[in-house]
Amino acid sequence: MKPDELLQRHKAVIPEWVSLYYDEPMEISHGEGFRVWDSEGNEYLDFFGGIVTTISGHNIPEIVEAVREQAGKVMHSSTLYLIENQIKLAEKLISVSPISGDQKVFFVNSGSEANEAALLFATQYRRSSEVLAMRGSYHGGSFGTMGITGQSTWRPTSRSALDVTYAMPPHHSYSSLYGRYEKDAEFARACAEDMRNLIQTATTGHVAALIAEPVQGVGGFIELPPEYIRGVKEILDETGILYISDEVQTAFGRTGSHFWGIEESGVEPDMITMAKGLGNGLAIGAVMGRSELLDSMAGKLHLATFGGNHVSTAGALANLEYILENDLQKNADEVGGYLKDRLVKMAKDSPVVGEVRGRGLMLALEMVGPEGGPNPQAAVRFLQACRERGVLVGKGGIGANAVRISPPLSITREAAKEAADAFEEALAEIGSEAKVS
Repeated sequence: MKPDELLQRHKAVIPEWVSLYYDEPMEISHGEGFRVWDSEGNEYLDFFGGIVTTISGHNIPEIVEAVREQAGKVMHSSTLYLIENQIKLAEKLISVSPISGDQKVFFVNSGSEANEAALLFATQYRRSSEVLAMRGSYHGGSFGTMGITGQSTWRPTSRSALDVTYAMPPHHSYSSLYGRYEKDAEFARACAEDMRNLIQTATTGHVAALIAEPVQGVGGFIELPPEYIRGVKEILDETGILYISDEVQTAFGRTGSHFWGIEESGVEPDMITMAKGLGNGLAIGAVMGRSELLDSMAGKLHLATFGGNHVSTAGALANLEYILENDLQKNADEVGGYLKDRLVKMAKDSPVVGEVRGRGLMLALEMVGPEGGPNPQAAVRFLQACRERGVLVGKGGIGANAVRISPPLSITREAAKEAADAFEEALAEIGSEAKVS
C-alpha cells in the first residue's frame, strides 16, 4: 500500500495527536541489523532504533528464533503460574545488577509501567506520597508518570497522584545561573547542594524517593554529571530517601562506558527501572531493586496478567544474552567515541549547532538560532535532510531542538562513517540556509 493512502487511513482511525515524522510519513516494512527499508523499497541506516529501543538490531536470528520457538509452545498463562523464562531473565538481570545484596525483579509491559511500579514500591515502603523529580525529565505516558515528568510538552494535565517537587539539573537549559560558575563540576556540585535546601523548604522532609534518568532521554540526551549524582545521593542518604534510577533509555551498555547509566557515578541506587532495550522491540519493562522494597507490597498486589509473559521474556532473555556475548557495550563505547568526535568536529563549523552531548551511542546535537536560542525548525530540517541521505534520526529536547542519535549497539564503524558523512552534508545544507535567511 502506498504511504499516502496509508496516511489517510491512519488519520481516519488514529487520534490526531499521535505524532508522525516527516512531511511525507513513511512506513518501515522490514529491517536487517542496523538497516531498515520502507514500503517503497528505500534503504536507510537506522540511527534512532524505534526511539532508543532496537538495541541489538533488527531481525537478529537468535532473538527471532527464541520468540518463534516460545510462540509455538504457549503464548500466555499470567503470573498465576510459574514461567521459566521469566525466572531465568530475572536471574540474569540480577547477575549484572549494580545493586548489592538480595534483589528481586518485577516485570511489566513498558517503561511507563516500570516507573509506576517503582513509585508504588517507594511510596508504600516509605509511607510517603512525596517524590522528587528532575526538571526536563520524562518518565512515561501514563497518568502517574506524566505527573512526575518535568516537561510541559509531555504533561497534558497538571494533576498528579503524588506530591512532586522538581530539582534543577546542572545544565544551561534549565538555569540562568549557568555561567556564574567557572567550571561545570562546580556548577554540578552547587546544584547537588541545592537538593538539601529543596528538601528542607519545599517538602515535609519525609520524601519517598528521587527518580532520575542518568541521561535525560526525551529531554535531549542531557547527562547528569557524576559529581551531581554523588552529591545528591549523599544528601538523600541523610534522611533515607530512596534513589530510583530510570534506565529505560540508558541501560544495557547504551552509554558505552558502563552497562547501566548510573554506574558512571559509582552510586548504587535502590531501584532501577528498565524497558525499551530490554526487549529489543518486544513489549516488556521491569523494576529491579532491593528485596525489601519490592516485597513491601505483600498482601496488596497479587499478579500481573501480561507482565513477564512467555514470549516477551523469551525474546528479552535471548536479547540480553546476545548483548553480553557479543560485548555490544564495548562496541558502543568505541563506535560511539568515533561518532562523537566526528560530530564535535563538524559542529565547530556549523552555525546551527550549539552543543554536542552524550556518550556511547546516545548522542545529541542541540540546534540553535542566530542568538543561541532553541531552533526546532533546524532540527526538523536536519531530520529531513538525513532521510534524503538514507539515515534516520530522532529529535527531542525542552525546545524540541535536540537531534537524537541512537543506533543499535551492533553498528559498525563503517556504517557510523557513512552516517557521519550524511550528517556533515545535512549540517552544511542547513547552515547555508541559515546564512541566507
